[in-house]
Amino acid sequence: MNFSRIKNRLIAKIITKHPTLSKTFIDAYKPRESDDIPWSPVSKPLSESKIAIVTTSGVHFKDQKPFDMNDKDGDPTFRVIDSGRSTGDLMITHDYYDHKDADRDINIVFPVERLLEFQNEKVIGELANTHFSFMGHIDGIHIPTLINDSAVEVAQRLRSDHVDYVLLTPG
Repeated sequence: MNFSRIKNRLIAKIITKHPTLSKTFIDAYKPRESDDIPWSPVSKPLSESKIAIVTTSGVHFKDQKPFDMNDKDGDPTFRVIDSGRSTGDLMITHDYYDHKDADRDINIVFPVERLLEFQNEKVIGELANTHFSFMGHIDGIHIPTLINDSAVEVAQRLRSDHVDYVLLTPG
């Protein structure tokens, strides 16, 4: 493992233990100002809706290519998560947050088992078969790829799968 990855993991652990230090990092990331952010009002009861998860926690199956932790600008690609596979086959590749608790219980950042319970209890209509995972640290040269390619493809896949609502989870 290179020095940069070790440094990033150390920073994540320190911030986890001392959350007030994170203010400096949070203040460094300002959202884009825009009046054209799309808003979709709730139009269908959850009990009749198909729900998918999109996460920025770096979750992926062990047999999938890990997210690139060596690129200082992150990795703008995504991984497809099939809900038919065991959550025991999932792992996290992400150096920018301390995920030791999520390593023990993936539902902390990717609550697919909780959504299955909601489906069984008829709180939601249906859990989508396909979910999507990103690595949340994406910066610099990769932002256009994320916005113009990866996010567009994921949105198209969600639409073609007739997903009504998406649960967004951070890392």
